[in-house]
Amino acid sequence: MASLPELLAQKAALDEQIARLKREERSKAVEEVRALVEAYEISANEIFSSGARKPRATKASVAAKYRNPETGETWSGRGRSPKWLEGKDKAAYAV
Repeated sequence: MASLPELLAQKAALDEQIARLKREERSKAVEEVRALVEAYEISANEIFSSGARKPRATKASVAAKYRNPETGETWSGRGRSPKWLEGKDKAAYAV
């Protein structure tokens, strides 16, 4: 079995080989991609946009059903009720 320093030396040598090979293959890949882009007249937008996403629908605002006469705050009646309305008769604050 190899010792720790031997394994670390092997790892360093492999990391160096991997980095060298990546640089060599990367330049070849870039050349191939450029040739394909030019041959097929592909735009960067076509490559990097998802295309499948639909624009999100905007949420329509809901009309206020209750108003605090002191502050002017409103509540649509959806979600958690505001503190100013807790324990009070909602009909008194109806818009």
